[in-house]
Amino acid sequence: MHTGPVLVVRWAHSGRWLASGSDDEIVMIWDLDPNARGKVWGSDEVNVEGWKPLKRLPGHESDVTDVAWAPQDRYLASVGLDSQVLIWCGYTLERLRKLDQHQGFVKGVCWDPVGEFLATQSDDRSVKIWRTTDWSLEAEVTKPFEDSPGSTFFRRLSWSPDGAHITASNATNNQGFVFIAAVITRNSWTSEISLVGHENTVEVAVYNPHIFLRNLNEKVSTPNICSVVALGADDRSVSIWQTKSARPLIVAKEVFDRQIMDLSWSWDGLTLYAASSDGTIAVFNFDPTELEGIAPASAQEQYLTKFGFTPAPIPEGYSHVPTQESMDTSQSQSQSQAAVFDQPNGSGEHVNVLVAKRGNKKRATLTTQKTVPSASINGSAGPSATAPASKRVQSFNSFPAPSEQPFDVPDNWSRHADVDMDVDVPINSLDTPLSPTHGRPGKRKASALDYPDDTKPVKARTLGGDRVREHVPVKEISHYATRGTIDGAVTNLPVPSLPTPPLLTLLSAEVEDSDEVLEARNPEDSGPAEVTLISAKQTQWLDYLPSPVISLKATYSYCAVATLDGSVNIYSPTGRRFMSALALGSPAAFMEANKDALLVITTAGQLYSWNMKKQTAFFPPLSVGSLLSSLNHTITAVSIRPNGAPIINCSNGVVYSYDPQLLTFVKLSERWWSDGSDSWQTRSRASTSQASNRGVVSTIESSISGTPDEGLPDKIRPAWWDTALTLGHLETRLNATKLLDSPQEYKQALLLYAKKIADENFRGKAEELIRELHGPVYFRPGREDNWTPTIVGLSKRDLLKDVLSVLTRSKTLTKLGMDWQDILKRASIEDLQESQSRPPTTMSETVIREVVKGIWTFSRPFTRSGFIPFGGRSTAIQLKNGSVWVLASTPLESETKAKIDELGPVKYIISPDSVHYLFLADLLELTGEFKKAYPQAKLIAPLEVTERLKDLKFDGSWGKDAPDTLYGFEDEYLKSSSSPNLPFMSALSPSSWLHRRMVWSLGQDKE
Repeated sequence: MHTGPVLVVRWAHSGRWLASGSDDEIVMIWDLDPNARGKVWGSDEVNVEGWKPLKRLPGHESDVTDVAWAPQDRYLASVGLDSQVLIWCGYTLERLRKLDQHQGFVKGVCWDPVGEFLATQSDDRSVKIWRTTDWSLEAEVTKPFEDSPGSTFFRRLSWSPDGAHITASNATNNQGFVFIAAVITRNSWTSEISLVGHENTVEVAVYNPHIFLRNLNEKVSTPNICSVVALGADDRSVSIWQTKSARPLIVAKEVFDRQIMDLSWSWDGLTLYAASSDGTIAVFNFDPTELEGIAPASAQEQYLTKFGFTPAPIPEGYSHVPTQESMDTSQSQSQSQAAVFDQPNGSGEHVNVLVAKRGNKKRATLTTQKTVPSASINGSAGPSATAPASKRVQSFNSFPAPSEQPFDVPDNWSRHADVDMDVDVPINSLDTPLSPTHGRPGKRKASALDYPDDTKPVKARTLGGDRVREHVPVKEISHYATRGTIDGAVTNLPVPSLPTPPLLTLLSAEVEDSDEVLEARNPEDSGPAEVTLISAKQTQWLDYLPSPVISLKATYSYCAVATLDGSVNIYSPTGRRFMSALALGSPAAFMEANKDALLVITTAGQLYSWNMKKQTAFFPPLSVGSLLSSLNHTITAVSIRPNGAPIINCSNGVVYSYDPQLLTFVKLSERWWSDGSDSWQTRSRASTSQASNRGVVSTIESSISGTPDEGLPDKIRPAWWDTALTLGHLETRLNATKLLDSPQEYKQALLLYAKKIADENFRGKAEELIRELHGPVYFRPGREDNWTPTIVGLSKRDLLKDVLSVLTRSKTLTKLGMDWQDILKRASIEDLQESQSRPPTTMSETVIREVVKGIWTFSRPFTRSGFIPFGGRSTAIQLKNGSVWVLASTPLESETKAKIDELGPVKYIISPDSVHYLFLADLLELTGEFKKAYPQAKLIAPLEVTERLKDLKFDGSWGKDAPDTLYGFEDEYLKSSSSPNLPFMSALSPSSWLHRRMVWSLGQDKE
């Protein structure tokens, strides 16, 4: 048995087994139990059939979202939220293969009816096609899904019965603004065809299991066949398409209260089942004349042989064909069960089936079916080939082009003119005289008249769900204004410094991302207040409170209700009080919610910010009195960010927040900046075009737009006024976006700031910004606590790349940007993520060693490009005269400097080649650089280094100076008369072109 919700069930093609997937990470195989008898546990409902667990298939590490049987049940494929595709033998039920190339949750799987391919669809916005011969990847389709939303629970796709197309769900056109189902063509694996018309994401696509003949008098051939596919979407509608028509055959709108989760056709192809997350199932029945042209199964099998694919053999000794004994037992069992359901007053299950009837726009009626369709033991071959031939000759086109697919449908069901189905069935109008809905039209609920008293379904109760909602006019209750409480609640409240919200007879708040509404009703007399949660006009739960409600908020995770006695009551989405009522001592003047965060400011001026999910406070309570510096100033608006940061708008044009790190209020923005900043929202040309896409800081600035000196446009301003205010405004915006955790706005403000300082040629500000983003070259988590590699969730060095790109395009700081681009390319570790993937090393510090007397090495490990292990080594040589010659290739850390100072005064600093020059001078914020530490030492480097570091003063340059130039250390360094050149290649000296070229080619990054 499953231990969690079942997310998918699929019959084997033979009808012998049933596969189910659950969020308990298990795939379960069920087998028919002919001897099973009894009723559904906990009720009088009799089971039609008994199915017993045959085998558990563990292997997934998260929810199983979809399963599919291969043709002839050779394989079973299962996919899940662990991003894996598992292939099982359809006979032995052993796991054969694991495919793990998806980079996101896998939410759909289907088999090629030929048996040659397997298709899977994932949240990584791709459909992958796998070859069943070796389970390798055949193709990957991504274009239709580049802008697809990631919010759907499933991405169910389906393969046409003729093997020609895959119809995939959750695709979009026009950069995500048009929801479609994408049709992928076999072999080319292109998607040039779209099924357009649904108003929300398509969640599931499923083909009718039969191919259809355009003309029954002609043979089965590619021009004479078509397919039927059904789509279910989050707009609660179902559409059915034929590949021979540009418009949908049927559109059923608003079939359910919530999104459609799955669709399934019956084996005969004449019944479509649809399941919704609202807990109901819809059944669509078709007459053979409405879906005419169904080809016999034998013709379909013959047609698929044209692909010439030979499937893998069935394991020896296994078969899905039941024995004669089991068939006889099953038949007798079915007859006995049918007898139970044929009884007039029996306790059998009744299924309401929606039947579309032909005629002059007759309405559909609810018909009672006395038996429930069940799995066929040997399958159904479908209608015979002797069905009446179609009178219409259709074109031989397959799916029409997108321009021919207007999906222009009326409000109710619609059918293409070529299809002889003159039916107008509004799905939401099934309240016939035989099925009254008790004054609530549009609900697909059977009335008491449809069921005998002893067979009426038992539904889960909700607190207050059986009560009829009454209309309550909204008006202010004035006599409570001086009382502040009722029926013995708290009376002596503090003198308010902020006004109490007006007391109304009805308050309401919509739940975030939902159609549910939280309501509170205050009586005009001294009775209790009532709180209810309403979903689709149905009361889900209610509660009563002793004090009038003055404010309420609701999110997907909690509901908050503030009362006049200074209490705040917290409820779960089901109405459970999952924490004690919060006693604040005075009523809430403001209350705001955002995801798991809740903010309250009381009339006494106390500010609270909580994380309701963790049931903790973001920071201790504090007073907002310091923000109201004048009696004329007051709080005009309040909101809260998901990280608990409050946003407080004051009447003086200043917006504040609280910084828990600084333990003080900070200014997020103020109207002052509008008087001179070029980046103020109302002065920026981009503000109007992006008004609908504003972030939190942009919204804040819009709320306080305007200038204090609008009446004096010609007022004389000091020099640098606009520049100073623009820079100050952008710096304030950067700090605000950090506090409010708004990554995109931070990046936008950072690039504007970089462009401004580049335009003004403020090199000092630019260098300071660059160093702040770059950080130390050899950053290691836990060792450099004063620098973190990310900010507001973004990599600092990734941001630095964008900043340097701005600088290099400027007219003033081009060289600075290019120099730092080179430094950034050669940095050992670019960000924290790459550092986590590098191989572990036992060396954690610089290793200092004396190799021979007077010669010391300073070795340090690092990685290049974040994962290639390298190492750097500096060398210090004690010369005859007591001075020190240093080859500088590693950072000058405190330990390194102490040892060098111990050897003697540094007289020479050498760069060995055109790569190892990062630590010559103060190029980076390190613990200390060689030239900075030893300013009197001579600095000597190759020509390429001197050209790159033109701001440094070099005392010598190999390649620029004459080849025989001596710099003063040669006699002190060489202990013998041997040549400094390599003995086998006398021309390869440090100053030679060949040496410099070889070192450069080995050291530079290849991109």
